[in-house]
Amino acid sequence: MTKQTAQRAAALVLLAGLGAAAWWWHSHGGAFGRAAPLEPLILATNTSYVAMCPILAAQQQGYFKRYGIAAQIQPHTSGKASLQAALDGHADLGTVADIPIMFAVMEQVPVAVVATYFRAERDHGIVGRKDRGVTAPPSLKGKRVGVTLGTSNHFVLNAFLNRQHLAASEVTMVNMKPEEFGAALLRGDVDAVSGWEPYLDTVLKQLGPNGVMFDAEDLYEIPYNIAGTRDYVRSHPETIKKLLRALIDGNRYCAEQPQAAQAMTGALLKGDSDKWRELWPTYHFAVSLDQALLVALEDQTRWAMANRLAAQGTVPNFLTALDYQPLKTVAPAAVTVIH
Repeated sequence: MTKQTAQRAAALVLLAGLGAAAWWWHSHGGAFGRAAPLEPLILATNTSYVAMCPILAAQQQGYFKRYGIAAQIQPHTSGKASLQAALDGHADLGTVADIPIMFAVMEQVPVAVVATYFRAERDHGIVGRKDRGVTAPPSLKGKRVGVTLGTSNHFVLNAFLNRQHLAASEVTMVNMKPEEFGAALLRGDVDAVSGWEPYLDTVLKQLGPNGVMFDAEDLYEIPYNIAGTRDYVRSHPETIKKLLRALIDGNRYCAEQPQAAQAMTGALLKGDSDKWRELWPTYHFAVSLDQALLVALEDQTRWAMANRLAAQGTVPNFLTALDYQPLKTVAPAAVTVIH
């Protein structure tokens, strides 16, 4: 085990321990027997992406505890996996981008989004091997590209190909988990991978002079959201409000204390990339529910239908997948979606 791997493992153990300790302390009345019990909450979180910062801050700075929650952070390597954990009942809520939410609604899964809490515009792209003929964007034609189907990097890959006047059918998409990108590219199983930071920069460093990267910064703004089953969200409105208050404070910490927030986030991020640190000033740490999310979900539905990734039909009313009441109570100005 490398020193860095050991540090990440220790950080994950610490997170779990903090949640368990907070629950025990308050459920037993604290030191003076006066504290109200904390509500347990299992939050499936993509701990391989910088969007975890407000979650970590809420845990480590005591914001969850302040608002009455004993949160357990359940680690995952993608938002898709985090959402699935919540939908399968292995977690109460999950952190996830918009694409998996769109597919869930298209498949008539009763999912509910309570807030967007993070946005990024410049951390998606494609990394390829020069010795496999990947030297410029048009050279992706005929190549094997690693991608996590049903996620934001899948959408970005399609949009990137479209800009090069290439059809999705002109590349071979190889479905894999984000943590498999580097090994697959180094072995030559694929010629390129479509992903996000810090995976991209880590893989690029592994390839050395043989690597090339194509940015997709103006193709997609990724909104990271808190979502769960409709039943859970509707039956736990007070818990959701407490969570949102903690995330508002967590976002403030990540925005106003960048050095401390980066040190905290870096303890869990995989790889040796520092690219995400360079991008930090471009990240948007804010809790909201806005019209842009609905528009994005509708656009992505048309993309999914056009690429035969979803059944043909009418675009769903995604407003039914948003539960804006908790956020409207906590921070009315943060809800700008037309409802």
